Amino acid sequence: MDGVGVTADGFGLRGPRGWAFRGIGVDAGPGSLIAVEGPSGSGRTSLLLALTGRMKATEGTATVGGARLPKQLAAVRRVGALAHVAGVTDLDPALTVGEHLRERALLQRRFGDSVRELLRPRAERTAQTKLRIDTALTAAGLDREALPKGSRTAVRDLERLEALRLSVALALVGRPALLGVDDVDLKLTQAERAEVWALLKSLAEAGTTVLAVCAEAPENTATVAVSTRADTDADADAGTSTEAPEEADTEHEEETAHALAETGRA
Repeated sequence: MDGVGVTADGFGLRGPRGWAFRGIGVDAGPGSLIAVEGPSGSGRTSLLLALTGRMKATEGTATVGGARLPKQLAAVRRVGALAHVAGVTDLDPALTVGEHLRERALLQRRFGDSVRELLRPRAERTAQTKLRIDTALTAAGLDREALPKGSRTAVRDLERLEALRLSVALALVGRPALLGVDDVDLKLTQAERAEVWALLKSLAEAGTTVLAVCAEAPENTATVAVSTRADTDADADAGTSTEAPEEADTEHEEETAHALAETGRA
């Protein structure tokens, strides 16, 4: 599926404790790499979820492809997928890499494919599933043969970067036009961060529009930067929470849980 353009004007979301984010503007064409940058607790994950149709904005408008937000949440969810979002796409540490991939492929075939795909002969469906998994793994840069036990490697035994690549691969099984990835630089070394940005850039160049949440967008990378940073005075005027990052993180996680319950997950 080809990527989709993403635009936003005065986009904001207000929760019970103030503004999660406000006044966001975006203008990115299909196949763009969009870096949503800001400190922890600044509403960057909430913005990611709002632009992928998982949270309902309360101010301004946005478009994803031909769908308008906040009204057409379901339409946006149909073309998008999420990876590495805590509380939404968590990997099961007890399952193996192969089990995760087979489960995602089965769910995609049962709930995401067209009736025509479901009516294909079983041998064709099996071959198509294998192709989807192999294509997703290649795009995510995850080599199963390089893992300690191959596909039988448990998630708990993966390195942080390997787990991120697996999460991206699982999202790519559905061939989304829009991919949202949270915390792409969390607890990674500088070299690992460079690998992640190279991966995301390659996905965008292949046609998928990518939304990537980070503390700071890398320099010398063709990204569309969108900041959730706000100075203290502006926060006070807008009613944005100014608690410490750890407290703000907790509040935004609670708001995200409430929003997911209302809008549903994809």
